[in-house]
Order: sequence, then structure tokens, then C-alpha cells
Amino acid sequence: MRALEHRPRREQASDRRWASSLTGPWARAALVLAVVVAADQLTKRAVERSIVPGEERRLLPGVQLVNTRNHGIAFGALTGSQVVVTILIGVALLALLVYFALHSREALIWLPTGMLIGGAVGNVVDRIRAGSVTDFIKLPLGWPPFNLADASITLGVIALFLAIEHARHQRLRADGADRPETGGRPDRPDRADGPERPVS
Repeated sequence: MRALEHRPRREQASDRRWASSLTGPWARAALVLAVVVAADQLTKRAVERSIVPGEERRLLPGVQLVNTRNHGIAFGALTGSQVVVTILIGVALLALLVYFALHSREALIWLPTGMLIGGAVGNVVDRIRAGSVTDFIKLPLGWPPFNLADASITLGVIALFLAIEHARHQRLRADGADRPETGGRPDRPDRADGPERPVS
């Protein structure tokens, strides 16, 4: 009889844990990751089918659409050995996952985590599929072409910095609120009648 009474409570607790896992920071980071990878891959495939390598198409004033191949990391950096690039990406992702696991409850930390991992995964998919990454957004002033994955990584770094700074300020504010005031003189009982006189 007791088992039947306690069973609904166990089921309710299990349901709450399940709902929390679906809306928690890990699930939110995974959703951002999926959106970034999907958008990155769809735009790359569209460019590869519609723009010939070497061709340029105007998108906005000063912004051109191109079709170039990149063997380095974001924005064409570290072009060279694929082994070195793969190791650097793997180390960076591992460090990010460790940090996220330790600080997943901090406000909005899931957003830059999903953006950074999604951008890295989007470019890794290209490397596995074609051995290089498709870049298609070209800005003026000699800026190297990039793609949505690169943009997600750049914005993710900025968002991660802001999230870390926000969490640090929150901790400092909480520490200041918990710390007792030390200024001023120690409390002493007020004596309206003045100092005590020795008894004669």
C-alpha cells in the first residue's frame, strides 16, 4: 500500500527531472549548436551550387558572395597541416566543454557554448566531406572570406567573454552583500548617567 502511495511522487520527481533536462543549459546549448550547423551547411551547399569558384556576386554595398576553399581555421588562419588544425580544434572544444560542465548554471553560458561548438562542427563537417572549408562572404579592405560558422565562432567568443564577466560581477556583488560591515566604531552600550563612580 505504501509503495502505491509513494509511486506517484517518484513519477512526478522523474517527470520534473526529465522536463528540466529538456530545458536545461545542456539542451539549450545543443539546440543552438544544431541551428548553427544547419544554417551553415545549408548556406554553403547553396553557394556551391549557384556560384562558380572565382565568381563574385554583390549581396550588399561592400559585401560580395564568393566561392572559395579554405584549408586553415576560421578566416583562413593557420593554413597548412590538417593535423595541426584538427588538434587545435579538438583541444579548444575540449577546454570549452570542460568549462561549460563546471559553469553550466551561469546565466546564458549555454548560448556562446552552442555558438562556438556549432561553428566548429560546421567547419569540421566540411573538412570530413571535402578536405577543406567553403567560405563565401567577402568584405572590403582585404578581409579574408568567411562563412556562417566563422561568424558564429567570432560572435560566440564575444558572447562568452560577456557571460564570464557578467558571472564574475554577480559573484562579487553576492560576496559584498554577504560580507558584514566593518566600518565605524564597535557598538557600545550608551550610558546616559556618565561614567560610574567608585563606591566610597
